[in-house]
Amino acid sequence: MNKSDRAVITASSLGTVFEWYDFYLYGSLAVFFGGLFFPKGNDTAAFLASLATFGAGFAVRPFGAVIFGRIGDLVGRKYTFLITIVVMGLSTAFVGLLPTYDDIGILAPILLTTLRLAQGLALGGEYGGAATYVAEHSELSNRGYNTSWIQTTATLGFLLSLSVILTCRLTLGETEFKSWGWRIPFLISVILLIISVYIRLKLNESPLFLKMKSIGKLSKSPLRDSFTKIPNLKLVLLALFGATAGQGVIWYTGQFYALFFLQNTLKIEFQYSYIIIGISLIIATPFFIFFGRLSDRIGRKKVMMSACIIASLTYIPIFKGITKFGNPALDLAIQNSPIIIQTKNCQKECKDLKEYLAKKGYNYETQTISDDVLNTKIGMTEIRNFEPLSFDNALKQAGYPEKANPAEINYPMIILLLTILVLFVTMIYGPIAAFLVELFPTQIRYTSMSLPYHIGNGWFGGFLPLIAASVVVQTGNIYAGLYYPIAVALMSFVVGTLFLKETKDNILDRH
Repeated sequence: MNKSDRAVITASSLGTVFEWYDFYLYGSLAVFFGGLFFPKGNDTAAFLASLATFGAGFAVRPFGAVIFGRIGDLVGRKYTFLITIVVMGLSTAFVGLLPTYDDIGILAPILLTTLRLAQGLALGGEYGGAATYVAEHSELSNRGYNTSWIQTTATLGFLLSLSVILTCRLTLGETEFKSWGWRIPFLISVILLIISVYIRLKLNESPLFLKMKSIGKLSKSPLRDSFTKIPNLKLVLLALFGATAGQGVIWYTGQFYALFFLQNTLKIEFQYSYIIIGISLIIATPFFIFFGRLSDRIGRKKVMMSACIIASLTYIPIFKGITKFGNPALDLAIQNSPIIIQTKNCQKECKDLKEYLAKKGYNYETQTISDDVLNTKIGMTEIRNFEPLSFDNALKQAGYPEKANPAEINYPMIILLLTILVLFVTMIYGPIAAFLVELFPTQIRYTSMSLPYHIGNGWFGGFLPLIAASVVVQTGNIYAGLYYPIAVALMSFVVGTLFLKETKDNILDRH
């Protein structure tokens, strides 16, 4: 890598790290936002609402891809992702200034959602610009390697957000952090914004974009050329269903859903879950570069499709292993004293019981019986009707823990399993930037690659925590949420294997 390459990659990557940091702060703090910005009274509903708001930022990312992708193909790569980082930084800082539900009522979640939408629009334009910019500065032989540095930024931004939050929580204490300290990580984004803008102002425009501009080959209508011309539309759809959808669910399962699972299902205390996730991220992050470089040699498709099939076949065993090593008392109780709810029709009392069990992270099964009663078996114990105190005592006697015991956590094994999950992320995410850039012609590249990427990540991946949590609540199976990413990863494996062509030898300077 020469000095010029290093400058381009460093400038693009640092700005993108800060932008991902901004975006993922909310996800890391979603467990708090249910109580801060939504009505009190139903903790499960508030938590799901906070996840839905988290997902709202992902929902608009494809629209950001269309808006900023068009600007990037018309005006230039550099100035477009200068705009996106300013929008992202300011909207994140404003979250740190928001009044809570107790202060302004229903206006609080409305304002929070509005800022999340602004973040999503900005991120929709950011990634395509950074990946395109780096790839268009790279030689054919090292595009996978160079763009894989951009791919590390999402994980590094996530790690940075966890580190800042952990430092604030440990420094301030839980009471102060819940009261006002949660605002600090958001306000810090102003400093990161200033640094990012300064760095990006020093960049020059992409040489391939300038060449297209000089010879008059820029697209006059990138949206029309990208999505109404059948050959290019076909590429967009294949990129979505054969690559980015699978990549999106693998990314969010391996990092965000894993964190939710540790905290909300296994009830591992925040400092331990953050450190465990953080160590696994640190161990696995260099493999983004490894798989990016590997894709330069053997091809993008082989590496990405391998990730899809391996992840889909191993997710449930890995998460069961995480339960065994992260909360062995819970794992033992599930095996020795299964919870079975028996009723004819699940009415209010039954639903309250399911919510009670889901909040505790306990596995349960529902059986339909002929009698119109509510009967629950906890191992050999049977309880009629639902009364929380009776269930607390019965569950305690059956060995169900209120939370994970830090002394019983098998840290090396749980870190190993989480690292494997992140390795799946690196396998598919490391090569995918180069793959998407190589798939489309220069004059519509920003627009064409951004849309399938952000539908795959924003819709298929971004809603994963909400979908998975909802499936778990409905089924009572703490592993049922994994059926969704498994199905999507398998879909991408089949579509990608059958219909995607290798791109590593494609020439970027084409129109």
